[in-house]
Amino acid sequence: MHFPRVMIAGTHSGTGKTVISLGLMTVLRKLGLQVQPFKVGPDYIDAGLHFYAAGRVSHNLDGWMGSEETVATVFSTHAARADIAVIEGVMGLFDGAKGRGVQGSSADIARILRVPILLVVDVRGMAQSCVALIKGYCEYDPCCSIAGVILNHASDFHRNYIKTVIEKELGIPVLACLPSSVAVPPLPSTLLSTNKQADIQSSIQAMAVLLEQNLDIATLLKIAREASELTFPVHPKVVLEPVRIGIARDEAFCFYYQDSLDYLQELGAELFFFSPLHDRYLPEVDGLYLGGGFQEAFLPALSANKAMYSALRQVHKQGMPIYAEAGAAMYLCQTIDTAQHQWSGVGLVPLHCQVEKHRVGMGYVEAVACHHSILARVGDKLRGHEFHYLTLSQVSSPYSAYVLTGGRGVDFRNEGYSQGHLLASCVQLHLRSNPRAARYFIEVCQEFGRNR
Repeated sequence: MHFPRVMIAGTHSGTGKTVISLGLMTVLRKLGLQVQPFKVGPDYIDAGLHFYAAGRVSHNLDGWMGSEETVATVFSTHAARADIAVIEGVMGLFDGAKGRGVQGSSADIARILRVPILLVVDVRGMAQSCVALIKGYCEYDPCCSIAGVILNHASDFHRNYIKTVIEKELGIPVLACLPSSVAVPPLPSTLLSTNKQADIQSSIQAMAVLLEQNLDIATLLKIAREASELTFPVHPKVVLEPVRIGIARDEAFCFYYQDSLDYLQELGAELFFFSPLHDRYLPEVDGLYLGGGFQEAFLPALSANKAMYSALRQVHKQGMPIYAEAGAAMYLCQTIDTAQHQWSGVGLVPLHCQVEKHRVGMGYVEAVACHHSILARVGDKLRGHEFHYLTLSQVSSPYSAYVLTGGRGVDFRNEGYSQGHLLASCVQLHLRSNPRAARYFIEVCQEFGRNR
């Protein structure tokens, strides 16, 4: 099939690829195109921002958590419904999982999907040297096709001289020279939790205007439309017995991989959304999935909703399967300590949680199940990601959910809590990339539904 597509990648983190991607999606949408956004890697926040620019839910493409087949399935399913796909890269073009070379990198996804790459280069403090830098990126991996360059924070010198040098010496078009003189409002991650749509749109529209004035959109569309055709195998979908699953979603609980939810639905789940912040009751369901987010920013309101605490305690007592990730694991603890206050948690997890000032967990992890649980059988390996500021009190070994390697901290460390039909962990899973875990969860929810 033919999928017009481009990837916005950077030489390193902080080049401006997120705001440029958002601006590009907006420009393309203004031209009347249906734009499907994607984000390389495990990041929830950038993917969440994509919706405001493209008007479509973004999907993560992760070459470490998922197989090449999973990446291809996610991409082809959603790109087929759009006129053009815009893929935002992660970190630097060749930066992948720690110690795994380029696996999980933007380059890895570009190779799998044969995506033309538009390389964003922050040229502050560089003149001719940026030509050598771009040349190195072009030649490092012959499987990657750098089809164009965007010079960010460019001066008149870059526009009038360096642009010509790059195009003449390297044979690559410079699609834009974006000046530093135009201020684009920043996009802090907390904007998603506070629903400040006006602030988000202000940043996106400022970059869209900048691109409209400086971007060679005709060449970009030509590059996207000349991307090579892709052929992916089609596999029959496995549909299990119908089941009802409650999903916690509001300003505090907002970190979900869209493809985790899609995959649960493909397996037969009907999803019912509820708000731990605002609702007093749970929906009539057979299991609960509580995702991460900005729970620590909403502790006063969360702890004040005693009706929701009681509802969760009641269904836990009844044996309903409950899966909680990251900040949701904190929410289920007995107590939650911040620098200013100690809050009462739901109390399903018999641990205490400390919210630290500095990041505690970050990076890809491999989790080996310590015993049978609602997601795994003993010894099963799951791949996930950590990004949190939480320290849980030491869980005794019989109740540890996983033994972790990777990320921050020593390898083979105990993590999470699992007992009966409850599993709470700071590890965030992409369920389509861990299909056995998704199916186990569906099955235990079905069993609860049949026996309730």
